[in-house]
Amino acid sequence: MSVHRIMGLETEYGISVPGHPTMNAMVTSSQIVNAYAYAIAAPGTGKPRWDYDEESPLRDARGFDMSRAEADPSQLTDEDLGLANVILPNGARLYVDHAHPEYSTPEVTNPRDAVLWDRAGVEVMNVAARAAASAPAGQQILLYKNNTDNKGASYGCHENYLMRRSTPFSDVVRHLTPFFISRQVFTGAGRLGIGQDGRTSRYQLSQRADFFEVEVGLETTLKRPIINTRDEPHADPEKYRRLHVIVGDANLSDTATYLKMGTTAIVLSMIEDGALGFDAMPLEPVAEMHRVSHDLDLQHGITLTGGRTWTAVAMQKAFLERAWDYCDSRWGSQYDEQTKDVLTKWGAHLDALETDRSLVADTVDWVAKLALLDGYVHRDKLEWDDARLALVDLQYSDIRPDRGLAVRLEQRGRLVRMFDDETVRRACENAPTDTRAYFRGECMRRFPESVAAASWDSVVFDLPDRETLLRVPTLEPTRGTRDHVGHLLDQAQDASALIDALTES
Repeated sequence: MSVHRIMGLETEYGISVPGHPTMNAMVTSSQIVNAYAYAIAAPGTGKPRWDYDEESPLRDARGFDMSRAEADPSQLTDEDLGLANVILPNGARLYVDHAHPEYSTPEVTNPRDAVLWDRAGVEVMNVAARAAASAPAGQQILLYKNNTDNKGASYGCHENYLMRRSTPFSDVVRHLTPFFISRQVFTGAGRLGIGQDGRTSRYQLSQRADFFEVEVGLETTLKRPIINTRDEPHADPEKYRRLHVIVGDANLSDTATYLKMGTTAIVLSMIEDGALGFDAMPLEPVAEMHRVSHDLDLQHGITLTGGRTWTAVAMQKAFLERAWDYCDSRWGSQYDEQTKDVLTKWGAHLDALETDRSLVADTVDWVAKLALLDGYVHRDKLEWDDARLALVDLQYSDIRPDRGLAVRLEQRGRLVRMFDDETVRRACENAPTDTRAYFRGECMRRFPESVAAASWDSVVFDLPDRETLLRVPTLEPTRGTRDHVGHLLDQAQDASALIDALTES
């Protein structure tokens, strides 16, 4: 395999209400989600619930289940807490995850589509914020695509990759630990502040790095691990494992997201095929996660278990070299263009970061943001602990088209954008056609009155001619595509006819 595999992103957005610093974040997040639900709802239809029946958040990839008594409440994501939760016509999920509105993209098959439907999430959040403000007794709610409030709290941008169940999890840990620690050089979103509370006014590569405390574990909000062991595939568990990656930043740069997803997909393919052939495990993984993020010059030597040292860029170049060899050995010159593009851009970014990082100021978030901050420091002769710089840091992640600094950079051609507005709007309304998200999204679009619930691996129908609810399983992510079920959907006059056609096919 190459960069092509089932993947997706989950992004929790920072939230605030101007003039109300003590606002209830759960209530405000619910306002955002419900506002969007009402904005897109068909007249006279209800709101399908999220189907939690098949979820198993306490199953550990190391071969055991954590007890519910032992788990932190934040880990019990299979409980319906009555918070706002919406299934969208593009196959995505928009819901309240504790204190934040979260957008989970539909399943896609490649990093380019991951970028597109992630950008659709930004547009969804902008529409939701405008709808919430215009509602009766509504208020302005600001949303930020970032990862920390710089007061000790962090919220995630999680990646998900479907991989072979047969791959030993020990191989995943051994190879992905150094990869994740070193990939910060091009995936970091940049942060002004060191430590979880951001009290030290220095700049670093990543917004998430300082919040990781252990090497491997099941948790996502406490004792955060570099390698998360949640074993909840949302697919056939005999065939698949879903790798749940929690170390990444929420990127504003399309290219950074593209490289984050694409390079990780290639490395996973090499792990599955046993093709890496080198061991780069750091001696102190958690400490190195922090040190790499704090090193703006990219000169820090990561000490490996064997005693040698590698910079993060050198480590990434080692992964890249193996990736070229791996692809060449399997496909020669015939491998797909997107895989070749990811490999080429990966190498070009590493070369630029090693020689002149200004060359990637239009594609790497931490470099773009640092250039903005440097500009203010030199123009206004500011110290790095000046409160105005903290506002610039925050404003970079503001998603409003007229206020966000990353958006402004895009508008001026100083941050590369991969998709135009119309393409993004279509992705807000339409699911990818090459995964099961197509079936889920089209059912929500065509028959919203008949969908009682849905999840990643099922759609539950409530039909007037059936005595009980009817669950249609979608355990195989590559089925339920337009090629697979599009003709059945087009021929069905209603949900009952669709179910009859599915039963007969």
